Amino acid sequence: MAFKTAMACRLINRKSVIGARSMSSWWRSVDPAPKDPILGVTEAFLADPSPDKVNVGVGAYRDDNGKPVVLECVREAERRIAGKLNMEYLPMGGSVKMVEETLKLAYGENSEFIKDKRIAAVQSLSGTGACRLFADFQKRFSPDSQIYIPVPTWANHHNIWRDAQVPQRTYHYYHPESRGLNFAAMMDDVKDKNHFAFFDMAYQGFASGDPERDAKSIRIFLEDGHHIGIAQSYAKNMGLYGQRVGCLSVLCEDEKQAVAVKSQLQQLARPMYSNPPVHGALIVSTILGDPDLKKLWLKEVKVMADRIISMRTALRENLEKLGSPLSWKHVTKQIGMFCYSGMTPEQVDRLTKEYHIYMTRNGRISMAGVTTHNVGYLANAIHEVTKSA
Repeated sequence: MAFKTAMACRLINRKSVIGARSMSSWWRSVDPAPKDPILGVTEAFLADPSPDKVNVGVGAYRDDNGKPVVLECVREAERRIAGKLNMEYLPMGGSVKMVEETLKLAYGENSEFIKDKRIAAVQSLSGTGACRLFADFQKRFSPDSQIYIPVPTWANHHNIWRDAQVPQRTYHYYHPESRGLNFAAMMDDVKDKNHFAFFDMAYQGFASGDPERDAKSIRIFLEDGHHIGIAQSYAKNMGLYGQRVGCLSVLCEDEKQAVAVKSQLQQLARPMYSNPPVHGALIVSTILGDPDLKKLWLKEVKVMADRIISMRTALRENLEKLGSPLSWKHVTKQIGMFCYSGMTPEQVDRLTKEYHIYMTRNGRISMAGVTTHNVGYLANAIHEVTKSA
C-alpha cells in the first residue's frame, strides 16, 4: 500500500546513538542562548509596571506620543496594490523594479555604473539579510579574507560575520572622550591594505532628511574609484520594519563580472530562503516608481528626521539648563537615530534601577524614544547619574 504525504521527512543520523532512545537526549547539551542586548532591553521595559518608564533602546521610529508610525505613502501604495496582483514567487534575485529603484537611491539617479550594468544586485531580507548574504559570499569566494568591523557598531554585525565563519578584526573611529570622530586612530587601523569597502546603509534619508546627502560617503568612494558593496534597508526610512525588504549590491569591474556575481548571490540565497517576500518589495517599487508618491515619501522621511534632530536639541538644552558640569555638544553634533551618550554601564544601570529608563549598557540612546513629554524627565535622570562623574 502506498501512502502520499505533503511533508518531506529528513532523517538525521548520529552514530553515537545506540538503540532506541528518547529524542530529547539529542538536545541535552543545549543551553539557553544569551539575550540579545537590544531586544532584551525591550523585554525588560515591557515587564516594568512603572508609569514613568521610558524606552530609549528601541531601534524603531516613534512619533512624539511614543507610537509606531505608518507613512501615508505606504498606506497609499498598499491601496494601489490591494487585490491587483497574484501571490506567485519572486525570482531568487527578487523584484527587478524594486532593485532598480533602490540602486538609484544609493548610486545616483544617473549613475554610470547602473547604465553600464556593472552592479550585481539582489533583493534581500532587509539590511540584516543583505549583510549575511554578503558575508557568506565573502567566505565562499574570498576565504582568506577577514572583516574589519567598527568599534562601536551594531552588535549584530559581529554575529552575522561570525556565523558566516569570516574572521573578524576591528577598527576605531569613535573618540570616547569627545564622543566624536577619532580620525587618527581610524587611519592607523585602515591604512592602505587592499580593503574592499562594504556599507551597511540602514538609514538613508532618515539621518539628515535628505537621501542624497546621506549617500555622500558612498558617492565619495565611487568617485575615488573604489569597488564597493552596499546593504540597503527600508525598515527605518519607510517604516517597513516587519516587511523585511532590502537590497544587496556589489559594484563589479564590468557587466560580465556583475552577471557572474549576481548568479552566485542567488545561488547562496537559494538554500537560505529560496526567494524573498513580495509585499514589501511591491510597496517600495510603487512608492519610488511614482513621482507623486516618491515626493510624499521624501516629505515624510524629512518629518521623521527633523523630529529626531529636534529631540537632540531639546535633550542637550535641558541638560545644560540643569547646570550639568559635562559637555553635551556631542548630542547635537552626532546624527541619525542613535546618540552615543558617553554614559558608563554603571550609570545606565542606575538609570534603569532608579528612574525606569531603559537603554543598552553602552550608553547608546535611541532618540526615537525621546519625546517632548519625556525629554525633561530623561535629562534630569541623566544629569543625576552623571553629575559626579
